[in-house]
Amino acid sequence: MTLDFRLRRLPDTLFNLPYNRLLLVVLAFAALMILTGIGLRSPWPADEPRFAEVAREMVASGQWLLPMRGGELYPDKPPVFMWAIAFFYWLTGNLKIAFLLPNALCSLLTLGLVFDLGTRLWNQRTGAIAALLLMVAPQFLIQAQRAQIDAMVACWIMVACYGLIRHFFVQPSWRWYFVAWAFMGLGIITKGVGFLPALLFIPILALKLQDTSRFQGTLRWRCALGPLVMLAVVAAWLVPMVLAVSHLGTDEALAYRDNILFKQTGERYADSWGHIQPWYYYVVSVIPSLWFPLPLLFLALLRPIREILKHRLDVVVLLAWVVLVVAFFSLSPGKRGVYVLPALPALALSLAPALSGQNPARWFGAVISVLHLLLGAALIILGVLAWNDHPRLVEKVADYTQDPARLHEAGTLLFTLGFIWVASLMAFWRCRALGRWFIALMVSWLVFTTWGYRILEPLRTPRNVLAAAEQFVPAGGQIGMIDFREQFILFSKRDFTHFSFFSSLEQEDRNAWVWMKKTPDSYLIVADRHALSCFTTDGAKSIGTAHRDTYVLLSDQDMTDSCEPPDKVTRFTTENPGKWLD
Repeated sequence: MTLDFRLRRLPDTLFNLPYNRLLLVVLAFAALMILTGIGLRSPWPADEPRFAEVAREMVASGQWLLPMRGGELYPDKPPVFMWAIAFFYWLTGNLKIAFLLPNALCSLLTLGLVFDLGTRLWNQRTGAIAALLLMVAPQFLIQAQRAQIDAMVACWIMVACYGLIRHFFVQPSWRWYFVAWAFMGLGIITKGVGFLPALLFIPILALKLQDTSRFQGTLRWRCALGPLVMLAVVAAWLVPMVLAVSHLGTDEALAYRDNILFKQTGERYADSWGHIQPWYYYVVSVIPSLWFPLPLLFLALLRPIREILKHRLDVVVLLAWVVLVVAFFSLSPGKRGVYVLPALPALALSLAPALSGQNPARWFGAVISVLHLLLGAALIILGVLAWNDHPRLVEKVADYTQDPARLHEAGTLLFTLGFIWVASLMAFWRCRALGRWFIALMVSWLVFTTWGYRILEPLRTPRNVLAAAEQFVPAGGQIGMIDFREQFILFSKRDFTHFSFFSSLEQEDRNAWVWMKKTPDSYLIVADRHALSCFTTDGAKSIGTAHRDTYVLLSDQDMTDSCEPPDKVTRFTTENPGKWLD
């Protein structure tokens, strides 16, 4: 019996396992994919160093209610995600493990809920297919191993959707109904958009208006109590925060309250100041790539999906909700690909019953096979170009390092990944195209989260810049930074001073001059692209490249004779933030 034959028989063998055993197999496989690599890398920009530093400061200071970034109040997000990282840091003492654990565990919970809901709505074969479809979409695994808030809020949203769908479509369960609203509240104090499951009521009420006999035991007056549960959970954070801010009474504390309650919610949605994209951004750029191959599979299953929609209201509601969520984020001018992650589990659930009972259209297998080959060939070609120092690749890598050996290492990784894709296509040619794609993707992910992390780690942290700076700074000296980035605080083994994230470059420049004038043995790290009025950079020491910038180190020898005083003296010093590295 060949390996190819066994692999073709494997799905049927697994789907016939008892429920608990199949769930264990699915979660064990997912845990292998999601947990592999945790502890092998540090927090990487853009968002990870920020959240890790906030969590580190919570543990170091013992003050968890008001998040601090480099000693300054951090108002961009509510603290739930940072609390989770801080908890695991406090528990393990290892920040490299702690910062990735919350999303890893949340993603496993999301996957388990998808499996269970698919089983309850249809059967365990469909539940398992839904879970595997979720895993094959790149965005799910990527976010499961990133310390961004979105995987956690997607988990809370999935719990809420699970509760509502179970109440309305499996069997009436007021306990699950109110649990759903509680997790919407938790989602709101994690990242504002936790209320999205409430959009399920739009298709549910529309179906009720079409036929008043629907939802007889589930859509009752008690439903109106759900938002009160949500507000109670929000109040559990909101009330102590407002009281703490009122007690402090400082301008900074009041600005924190107003920023997090108003600017980071309604204003950010309606009048975004960053990540501006056209309304069709998600449909054209994000979903086709980060959710691949699910959009293609939807088209290949269009006929059976149409039949299912005629008699399965749960699929109608799930698909309608996916459309509503994508539309909700599309209406905001500010867009990031991760925003639509909460809709991905619902799409996987919607496709699973059609795939469970029908084969995709014939063209689907051909397209997937061609893309499989092209992707493998492209990776191999990129690897060869990297070995041969192609100018475009050299230029790209130069944004992160001046060491040409790094490009050659990356080339070997790319060549290996390409070989995996081509070899899997040939070895499992008799298997279904989607199965081959799944195998290649999972093996590639394991290679990337081990070998790939080792290659990328020196390129995604500022350790080289800080190490070079520390060679010039005497024992007991302090390091400051103009236009600081959180990763520089997180990795600094010296006391680190910055001049407020919310200050203009001009005000930071002036405050840095005042600080250096009053602080002996003080040095400034600054990107060489900045034009400063209070310092000259002609004699500055170059300390390397990181994060697409080249940095120099300024001392008191680089100060101008005089400098305009800042509008307000502002500086924040963090003592030995890099202690966690020891």
